[in-house]
Amino acid sequence: MQSKNSRQFIRNLVVLILLFCASTIAQTTILRSGPMLGYSEMTETVVWLQSKTPAKVYLKYWKQGETKSLSQTKTIQTVEENDHIARFIISNLAFGTRYEYEVYLDNRKLKVDYPLQFQTQQMWRWRGDPPNFKFAFGSCSYVNDPPFDRPGKPYGSGMEIFQTIADRKPDFMLWLGDNLYYREADWLTESGMRYRNAKNRELPEMRQLLANTHNYAIWDDHDFGNNDSDYTFRLREQSLKIFQDYWANNTYGMAETKGIFGRFEWGDVEFFLLDDRYHRSPNNSTEADKAMFGESQMRWLRDSLRNSKAAFKIVVGGNQMLNPLTPWEAWVEFPEEQKRFFDFLKASKVEGVLFFSGDRHYTELLKRNDLTGYPLYDFTSSPLTSGNAKPSKDEETNPYRVANTLLLDVKNFAIVEVSGKDKERKLTLKAIDASGKEHWKHEILQNELRFPK
Repeated sequence: MQSKNSRQFIRNLVVLILLFCASTIAQTTILRSGPMLGYSEMTETVVWLQSKTPAKVYLKYWKQGETKSLSQTKTIQTVEENDHIARFIISNLAFGTRYEYEVYLDNRKLKVDYPLQFQTQQMWRWRGDPPNFKFAFGSCSYVNDPPFDRPGKPYGSGMEIFQTIADRKPDFMLWLGDNLYYREADWLTESGMRYRNAKNRELPEMRQLLANTHNYAIWDDHDFGNNDSDYTFRLREQSLKIFQDYWANNTYGMAETKGIFGRFEWGDVEFFLLDDRYHRSPNNSTEADKAMFGESQMRWLRDSLRNSKAAFKIVVGGNQMLNPLTPWEAWVEFPEEQKRFFDFLKASKVEGVLFFSGDRHYTELLKRNDLTGYPLYDFTSSPLTSGNAKPSKDEETNPYRVANTLLLDVKNFAIVEVSGKDKERKLTLKAIDASGKEHWKHEILQNELRFPK
């Protein structure tokens, strides 16, 4: 027979287990999605999360392995008016440092089965070579929602890709548009669009990637409005506000020009995030001033590139930027705006420019030697989880495609590694599928993206 002490020990253990389970269930009930890391600078970062109901939320954080450096954020009360979103801007951090953090909801610590970490960028100028780093990017992420989806085979699949990306431990993730897909019932109302953003963000397979990798995003048609949408989309103002609520870039547009465009640096690489929807003319417009980005945004891009001292200047757009053969949405449909930009690059001698794009539901690397004076590349990566597609007949043997970089019929993402000494930097581009298999890689040297002397 069990002793009295043994029975009491078992009862106490059961009580502790029940309390632990109750606490975990309570947290799960309160938390809807996140935490998600947004931008990272040398002394500041942002952490985003969303609760299901009103909650008091705060974070604790400390330098990795140094719990004595523990700090705590202010407490934020989440409210229904902004979808119960909390955004913590954490400042006065040490540069080039990795931090651990914890999330508390109504004074209960969030329990997860993976570490929670964020990082700050290095202070490297005047001190040594720029840091080596790597980042991921991709586009076209469809999460199934049967009541809203079309009948038949589900369009979304391969959700394990987000864990595969997380396992690669990129410093940050670039989301290149169609990060979600508004359905017919969504884009008619602001509440519908907010439902879709919240629904996608709570995907379990995405949580570790969002919680430990800094995230930057642009949009394309499906996460701006309806298919092939442009500036005439009736809820574009609401769509812009929702994007700002659900992502955590460092800036969005300018005071005089609305939109999601902006720029950020990581090491000696600068990224120019473009908005291809808010100011876009209809694709079939015949107006002389037909534009994909609009004059104000293009002036900002030209002047920003002039201003940049980065070794690589990566222009990020939702649609393909260099492909002259596609019959689908691309910059080639706006020839005057496109030509003016390439003429600017040639005349101003801005070096180190290349493009990243999404949208096409397949992956390829394009290279053109006929536009400026040095080779221009466009790395298109798609899809993450949505359906796959194939090039049009005219594109099947695209002469601008780098050999062996066409990737069809698999969910995939890109990894870009930045390495080398100052002035001798190198980009290593990789296409990787949801299982982690590397299908191809291509190196671009800093010296290749320079005008001949």
